[in-house]
Parts: sequence; structure tokens; C-alpha cells
Amino acid sequence: MTESQRPSGEYPMYPSYGNGEAAYPPPPSYQPVPPAAPAPRRRARRPVALLAAVAVAAAIVGGGTATVIGRLTDGGAPTAAGSGVVPGTTVSQTSKGTVAGVAAALSPAIVEIGATSTAGQSTGSGVIITPDGEIVTNNHVIAGASQIEVTLSTGKTYTADVVGTDADKDLALIKLRNASGLKTATLGDSSKVAVGDQVVAIGSPEGLTGTVTSGIVSALDRDVTVAKDGDSGQDQRQGGGRQWPFEFGGQQFNGSTGESTTTYKAIQTDASLNPGNSGGALINMNGEIIGINSAMYSASSASGSGGSAAGSVGLGFAIPVNTLKADLDTLRAGHGS
Repeated sequence: MTESQRPSGEYPMYPSYGNGEAAYPPPPSYQPVPPAAPAPRRRARRPVALLAAVAVAAAIVGGGTATVIGRLTDGGAPTAAGSGVVPGTTVSQTSKGTVAGVAAALSPAIVEIGATSTAGQSTGSGVIITPDGEIVTNNHVIAGASQIEVTLSTGKTYTADVVGTDADKDLALIKLRNASGLKTATLGDSSKVAVGDQVVAIGSPEGLTGTVTSGIVSALDRDVTVAKDGDSGQDQRQGGGRQWPFEFGGQQFNGSTGESTTTYKAIQTDASLNPGNSGGALINMNGEIIGINSAMYSASSASGSGGSAAGSVGLGFAIPVNTLKADLDTLRAGHGS
């Protein structure tokens, strides 16, 4: 057997057999192992692709979940259970914390109430709490009334009927006839109110529908005493409206409360309240009702002499909204004290 000379890079020539054809190379002494590199690469690529797909799917699910959560918590969704908040109209996110934002959102839910009784005509305010026209107000606003007319912020008027009254809490519930689709107020949680909180008052002082004033919470749990009988004939009248009499700190204001009285714990505010604000709303800066305005101090009437009133001097009182919420079932049932 001879070796053949070959240029560099050429494959070797194998010896020829008798027929002159080139012989095949002898079989190897072991079974060749197929290349291993491609298979591991293929196995490696599959988990990577799977992980990438899972990551994309997770991102989609996560984004979808965030979107759903965002929708559930966006603008005016009901507050968490246990807060005691009754949902209704709220202030938009862009206007939250401003007097203008509160006024724009809540004014449509505050009404003027005209009550006619044997003592004459008087004006008060009320708060719409259902789309079909349930309205809360003070008992002394509608007590003894033979006819009740309600004017919305739009100027539209309705006749209303008394559903229930609670003279002990100075609260009443009336219902508009043939009303629907009305904007309602959110009843907040007065247990969370703190001295110094900013507040807005909306009502109809002296028949000036939709009047807005602002101030702070000056004090909490003030003992305020009011007359239970709104038709007692003891009320002082100024400009066609009633100066609702009340007692505070051992003194009588706006006339005599008479012998039939009730006392409740009130929120004190320096937001300007005047005759006609009774039954209207005291509102926090989120647009939630925290109190029903019920009494105001007028300096010239402190002696009870019946002299002309000088108007608000920044001492007003409101029934906490939690008192109202606890009394709603009783009012709706038509029961009262």
C-alpha cells in the first residue's frame, strides 16, 4: 500500500481494489455520535419562547386587571363598606376641594321649600336624596303646613307631601309628586368631621334660591334646643321668612322657643346661615352632606325682644348627617315623635 501525495487541503485518496475503483474508507471502530449542539439549542429555545409568551400573557392580564380596578375606583364609585356613606352626586376630580366645585355639583340637589300654614308663609330649604323626589329638611320648616311647594335649582316647581316627621330630632321627610330623574346628594359620614374642616352651605335664605356660603367647622357636639311645634306663633318674621327660634348656652335667640322643645347635638359652623337656610345642606369639600342646617344666631335677636335681625354673624348649627341616616327608616315609615 502506498501513500498518495496530495496538495494541502485535499481529502486523502483511498487505495484501489482490483476493479480500479476507489475503495470506501474502512468503517470506524465506534458508532459516530450525532452532533449534540443543535438539539440542546432547540431545547433551550423552547423554554425561552414559552417564558416570553407567559410574560406577554401576564402583561395583558395585569393591564386588564388594572383597567378594571381603575374603572371601579374612578370618579364617584361607592365608598368602602362600613363608611356609612350613601352615594349620590359627587364633585369631579378636577374640582374637588374647591367651593366652586362643591357648588356646581351639589346645587341641583338642594331645593327651596315654601310652606303655608295658619301662621302664614315661610321659606326653608331641603336636600334631595332619591331620584324620585324624597327630600329631607327640618321638622320646623314644614310643621303645621297645609301646603308645601318645592322649587328646584332649575326653577321648576312641585307640590310635595309629608312622608314622616321626627320633632325630637327636628327632621322631616317630604316627597315630590310625579318627580323622576332628579340629582341626589351624597350623604357623608359626620363621625369623620373634625374642627377646622372646610365646609360649604347651600340653601335659600330669604327666598334667594341656591345661595352658597363657605366657612369651617367651628365646634362639634353643641347642645342646641329648638321648638318642636313650628306653628307655635312664636316665630319672628323678617322679609317674609321665619327667624327660627332656638336656645343655646342658656339663652334664647330669634324669639321664644315656647314650652315644647327638643335638644340635639349639633355641628357648629361659621359659614353664613340666614333665615331660609334651615333644612339646607352643610357639605364637606368632597361634596358629601355632613349636616342639615338648622339654626343660626342673629346678634340683634339675642334678647328675644323681636327686634329686626342683623343677619348671620358666623354662628350657625347643623344636625349631623349620621343622625339623619339613623332616622331615615322611621321617617319613611311615616312614624315620628
